[in-house]
Amino acid sequence: MPHRRNDSTHKHSHQPRATVLAEELKAKLLHNFSVQPEVATDENFYHALALVLRDRTRSLRVDFIDKGYQQDSKQVYYLCMEFLMGRSLKNTLYNLNLTEEARAALDMYGVRLESLYELEPDAGLGNGGLGRLAACFLDGLATKAIPAMGYSLLYEYGIFRQKLVDGWQTELPDFWLPGGESWLLPRPELTKEVRFDGSIREWWDGDYHYIVHENATVVLAQAYDLMVAGKDGRGVSILRLWKSTAPGMDMSLFNQGEYIRAMEQKAMAEVITQVLYPADNHWEGKSLRLSQQYFLVSASVQDIVRRHLDHYDTLDTLPELATIHINDTHPTLAIPELMRILLDDCGYSWDGAWDIVSRCTAYTNHTVMAEALECWPEDLFRQRLPRIYQIVKEINDRFSAQMMSATSGDSEKTGRMAVISYGFIKMANLCVAATQSVNGVSQLHSDILKKDVFRDAYSVMPEKFTNVTNGIAHRRWLCQANPELTAFIRNRIGDGFVLDASELSKLKPYADDPASLQEFAAIKRRNKERLAQYILKSNGIRVDPDSLFDVQVKRLHEYKRQHLNALHILHTYLELKNDPNREFTPRTYLFGAKSAPGYYLAKEIIQFICDLSKIIEADPVVRDKLRVVYLEDYRVTLAELLMPAADISEQISLAGTEASGTGNMKLMMNGAVTLGTLDGANVEICEAVGRDNIFLFGMTAEEAAERQRQGYNPQSYYVAGENIRRAINAMLQGFGERNYADVAGSLTGRDPYMVLADFEDYLRAQKESAAVYRDTNRFMRMALLNTAGSGVFAADRSIQDYSDRIWHCRPIR
Repeated sequence: MPHRRNDSTHKHSHQPRATVLAEELKAKLLHNFSVQPEVATDENFYHALALVLRDRTRSLRVDFIDKGYQQDSKQVYYLCMEFLMGRSLKNTLYNLNLTEEARAALDMYGVRLESLYELEPDAGLGNGGLGRLAACFLDGLATKAIPAMGYSLLYEYGIFRQKLVDGWQTELPDFWLPGGESWLLPRPELTKEVRFDGSIREWWDGDYHYIVHENATVVLAQAYDLMVAGKDGRGVSILRLWKSTAPGMDMSLFNQGEYIRAMEQKAMAEVITQVLYPADNHWEGKSLRLSQQYFLVSASVQDIVRRHLDHYDTLDTLPELATIHINDTHPTLAIPELMRILLDDCGYSWDGAWDIVSRCTAYTNHTVMAEALECWPEDLFRQRLPRIYQIVKEINDRFSAQMMSATSGDSEKTGRMAVISYGFIKMANLCVAATQSVNGVSQLHSDILKKDVFRDAYSVMPEKFTNVTNGIAHRRWLCQANPELTAFIRNRIGDGFVLDASELSKLKPYADDPASLQEFAAIKRRNKERLAQYILKSNGIRVDPDSLFDVQVKRLHEYKRQHLNALHILHTYLELKNDPNREFTPRTYLFGAKSAPGYYLAKEIIQFICDLSKIIEADPVVRDKLRVVYLEDYRVTLAELLMPAADISEQISLAGTEASGTGNMKLMMNGAVTLGTLDGANVEICEAVGRDNIFLFGMTAEEAAERQRQGYNPQSYYVAGENIRRAINAMLQGFGERNYADVAGSLTGRDPYMVLADFEDYLRAQKESAAVYRDTNRFMRMALLNTAGSGVFAADRSIQDYSDRIWHCRPIR
């Protein structure tokens, strides 16, 4: 029987399942950490519990995938450079229905489960929406019982830890592995070789083509598995992470006294998985990023082929039994890598290999931003990946000839679709040329891909293009992050929504029930109090939970227009200084965002917002009406605290620039009302809740495009607009010890995302939201209807759409 660490104040639990778990914990503590439970620390218990859950989910995975092979189930291989997993402990316990069992088992030892939650670091293997979406999809795939594996890199340092020093973002390394490694199962038997540099020697012997990669730099890819359990243990997905290492030290160099060179070779291999998204504004950075991407796909595609051949005797059946999903352009080189294996290792003809590749790969585009549609310098690509370059060049030649035929000799159109053009290799064009399916992530985004980004390809191959709107893991972002709201929902419509989020629509009648609205408001108030306590502790700012919590949390980028929000706050501050007694709805603006380390203007915007916060906080005339809080080091765990507390969800990108967004869905599901443009998934949010339950402003995508075509001149708005001019002048004059001429100059100079054009309408929407907030019943009715309309944005629905439209796979029975 397990021992208690504390005395009789903890009552013994007689639950048999909890007793079994307690014994498993004791065994792990003794075997892995050589400690008895009585002297084990909370950290020991955290690692022991993680190991127990890892073993259990591994056992479930083995049984699950064995059934899949018995049923010849098609497997989904989801390749992505980032998976923003967050913490695993709470999610795993919840999905396996073990939360109370774990609490009871730990209670036998006098340990609080909540204390263990706080010991786990966020697995920050991602940067933003792309990585969080990938993490949500692994959960959805497992819950839908679709056999799936994610593939990514085991970054030693994840997304950097953000430290604001006097308002300026500095980047600190994110040491996540010491707390996160217990979730990772090492798989040394799966180690792969990945080859870089060198030269290619080839020859024909009759009908056989031989390839030898000479003088290659070999890097080893070591596999580590992270289990992701679906709800009720229906299925288990695996996230396989690759760590780079050298085959060994070059002892001949070392023995010749070349110690540094010998160590350098090892260090250069290991740097590949050192850091997520190294800066690429120099040649070395570009080379490292390209190396990361090829390292990921080479190890992963080799593994996919091995897994298939372990159970089937030919790769001819690969398209029927596997789909390789390329999530954004980073894993594009999976296409030529699979070609390489089929051609060089398996002896397929070009046409036979191309047939397999083009039927088992699919591509999701996540951006309309030109700078995010990756292009690699041809010289760098040829030097670093000589065999892959040969294959890509052959793909380009054959595809260009095919398009010349399909377009009746239109060389300009063919040139725009080419994979290699003007010395650059275009990853998105390679995806469009090779894959069976190309999808956007919201209806508006998919329409823009067809009409603009890939319009030439769409005119020739319209059957390739489709849409799958993004979705979120609602069991994490609602059921776990907002337990009081979850109980509120369960008490009214039952718990069917846990597995079928569309059932949230059954909440709609309660929007006209005063008692339900009152309870809904009370839950929101308590969530705001919880966040207010965190803000007081972390920022030293006391915010009023009765004020309107206006939230903008997302990656810091000009197109997301955090500077539009900040410009409006400055305008509001100036108005309040001028007339402190005017009617005003107290409002707390909450920001959370990291800028790319080399993105100077984005860092200037962060500085501007932080300095605004300081000047307002120091002003007793204004601060009880208006507050600004910049939440440092925004991450998944902080988002789980913030989303349930939001009143307004700021989704204010210029229409036609945001692919979808997923933060908008999480906030909506937790009862925040969107204030935004008709951009990305906001369009579908508007359709789901109706125009009466969203605050819209700004140009549509068509209007913005037309304004650009006519010649957009931000100076005209500065000259004609008194509100804009006064706020911009205040930025130029500055406050504190500095001005914000760079941000102001970007607005009055180019203003590429038309902040000034949308400013006055944004001001109107802000005033409208404040007026509605004063009518508590009306605002809470809007908020409840947002939760009720959010079911369509569950990741489960997205996974079903991918299964039906693209992957053509079925659940394991």
